[in-house]
Amino acid sequence: MQQENSSSGAGYGTADALEAAPAPVKTTRPKPGERRVQVLQTLAAMLETPKGEKITTAALAARLDVSEAALYRHFASKAQMFEGLIEFIEQTIFGLINQISAQDQDGVTQARAIVLMLLGFAEKNPGMTRVLTGEALVGEHERLQERMNQLLDRIEASLRQVLRLAVAQGTLPETFDANSRANLLVSYVLGRWHRFAKSGFKRSPAEGAEPQVAALLR
Repeated sequence: MQQENSSSGAGYGTADALEAAPAPVKTTRPKPGERRVQVLQTLAAMLETPKGEKITTAALAARLDVSEAALYRHFASKAQMFEGLIEFIEQTIFGLINQISAQDQDGVTQARAIVLMLLGFAEKNPGMTRVLTGEALVGEHERLQERMNQLLDRIEASLRQVLRLAVAQGTLPETFDANSRANLLVSYVLGRWHRFAKSGFKRSPAEGAEPQVAALLR
């Protein structure tokens, strides 16, 4: 996003006039797309409230010190705001999965790194955790939960792929069931996310995770 350049265009004839005239008040307009980002950042911050209260557009507008009408100039509905958060989650998580795949060729190591990354992502983004678990989407448009289900399916598919790679590499036995184990790993991650959210973000989702993940990958 590029900041719009502007010039005052005011030309005073003398230094006396510059001194006598009050300084023009400059109003800083958000950059293109900046307000959308501010809305999503504020929504994510509000989701970090331990009590997990339902967020209204009125409360969101008040936090941003704008009118509800101003919000709807950037998002047609609250559902679109949540979709913006889900897009951020998707881009971040699968970007990191791609990095993990590029950095290490060992399937077991990739699977372990993916699971620990998912737990770390939640810890760094507590508000997003309530979206990942679906808690923040209760009562919202059903397509949001469908999209989250699709995201979880994609994560499971990624784990299934690296576990199959590990079997092909011989680091896991041929009898290893990549399908059921990938499902188990996703269930483990979901359980950790839920505990983190239900504890008011006090219990780290990554606490004691390394030996547990290692046990799940045997």
